[in-house]
Amino acid sequence: MRILLAAINAKYIHSNLAVYSLKAYVRAEEEIQIAEYTINQQVNDILMDLYKKKPDMLCLSCYIWNRMYVQEIVHEIKKIMPQLIIWLGGPEVSYDSKRVLEELPEVTGVMKGEGEETFLELVRHYKGVPKTLADISGITFRDEAGNIVENPWRPVMDLSLVPFVYEDMEKFEHKIIYYESSRGCPFSCSYCLSSVDKSLRFRDMELVKRELQFFLDKKVPQVKFVDRTFNCKHEHAKEIWRYILEHDNGVTNFHFEVSADILDEEELELLGEMRPGLAQLEIGVQSTNPDTIREIKRTMRFEKVSDAVRRVNESENVHQHLDLIAGLPHEDYKSFGKSFDDVYKLEPEQLQLGFLKVLKGSYMEEQKEAYGLLYQSTPPYEVLRTKWLSYDDIIRLKQIEEMVEVYYNSRQFTHTIAALGEVFDSPFALYEKLAGYYEKNGLLSVSHGRAVRYEILLDFIKQYLEGQCREQAWDAKHVEKYRELLTYDFYLRENAKNRPAFAKENRAEKEALQEFYRTEEEERKYLKTYDGYDKRQMRKMTHIEKFILLEEKPFYVLFDYKNRNALDHRAWTIRLETLLQNEGKRYKMDSK
Repeated sequence: MRILLAAINAKYIHSNLAVYSLKAYVRAEEEIQIAEYTINQQVNDILMDLYKKKPDMLCLSCYIWNRMYVQEIVHEIKKIMPQLIIWLGGPEVSYDSKRVLEELPEVTGVMKGEGEETFLELVRHYKGVPKTLADISGITFRDEAGNIVENPWRPVMDLSLVPFVYEDMEKFEHKIIYYESSRGCPFSCSYCLSSVDKSLRFRDMELVKRELQFFLDKKVPQVKFVDRTFNCKHEHAKEIWRYILEHDNGVTNFHFEVSADILDEEELELLGEMRPGLAQLEIGVQSTNPDTIREIKRTMRFEKVSDAVRRVNESENVHQHLDLIAGLPHEDYKSFGKSFDDVYKLEPEQLQLGFLKVLKGSYMEEQKEAYGLLYQSTPPYEVLRTKWLSYDDIIRLKQIEEMVEVYYNSRQFTHTIAALGEVFDSPFALYEKLAGYYEKNGLLSVSHGRAVRYEILLDFIKQYLEGQCREQAWDAKHVEKYRELLTYDFYLRENAKNRPAFAKENRAEKEALQEFYRTEEEERKYLKTYDGYDKRQMRKMTHIEKFILLEEKPFYVLFDYKNRNALDHRAWTIRLETLLQNEGKRYKMDSK
């Protein structure tokens, strides 16, 4: 019997850990194939590829991002392969499996919850082992008479029994590697399906260390832990962090989702010792409104989060990604703006402004009427309005989200945006005003080039700030100072030989530039890592810009693109009072 495990991922760089775990657990490699696609492919192309593989049984992994694709594939493939046995699995179908079968008559059954042991029993059933579907826990299925039968859920399994799936790394070339050292979550957040499964368990630590060493030996670029709250068991987290710290290969990055408010002193010290780029943290704040936190059954002390994030920031070696969710109970537009400001002031590398997804089976779905919660009928089931937040508010927040992605999360405008923040009453007000400017000028949801984004921001500064500051004797120098900040931000990320229009002409003298690189070729005073490079090569790999208005007297900045910041890919910078002086120092603006 030919069995095909198919995954439709959100992006090409993603891989589906679930289907690889199912296959590895069954260990029948000659009979079970894996096929991975993305939601960016045409459904017809996926359909043709599935047909060519001629499976007898097709198993599809379902999530909110691929549910509609899976549904269409199921409808169509059954027309051309009427004898095909189809099973679905994954969080998107586990919690309303009966309704899924009612809506999709082509499907034989649904695997509910974690699927390794369930899938093994299904494979044995279809290979002729005398065990009926009625005897298999963890499934909902359609019997021979067409009746839908819902079997009990299966008890959770020992996570250490799940085989390691990454022995053949060629399959995962150019893909993000996902890894789990635990399953389940100790918390009960009402919007999350992890709150349904309270069976928290951990993989054997010796197994974990061997598998981490495999990734380190292979110099995998990134390993993303999918543990729901990585540091919920402190000794488990610390042992893993000690291991990657002691065995760091200088290349691999490890991503962890943590609760910042429960990070203890030893964990913070371990993080502070790590190589820049070795670890990155994702921290779900969601809201700083105490009423909201209490209502969603979340355990989160924001003052503790703030202390931990600031401590990690001080070391300038760990990328931090903080999340907010719009649409939660008791959070209106004003309250969300305060939550935004509270988190923004912590200066994370990334701030994700997300929107509530009302997941089937969650406590949030149960409370939809009490919260006046309306949401999309189809995946991703995103909030449309609540008792506290109108759809007009949602639209405004969507626009602000786009501005945050462009002007904050891109890390391309850090110094300009920081300076602008001093003019506005709050960070939220700045992005709100930017969104209004974009909407007024028809710029929203348009794909702009990088240089164009700088020009738009400069125009925004001219139109809005000039008008607001007339009473404060606004003059052209104010605009020119922001132009210099934009120029600094631009060259901090871009080794561009075609100068952008907004930057005007570089004031650095050509003769002095030539002399600087001629001297560097002989003495290597500033570009100490450029041994073997001549003056022309060094000039191509660096940039020198003269700034006049940023401080009391003019100075130069040398941008070194060979050496970049491991966290945000910014160039290393050296400040020069003149191009001919004998000493230079790292420019203070490049500090976090």
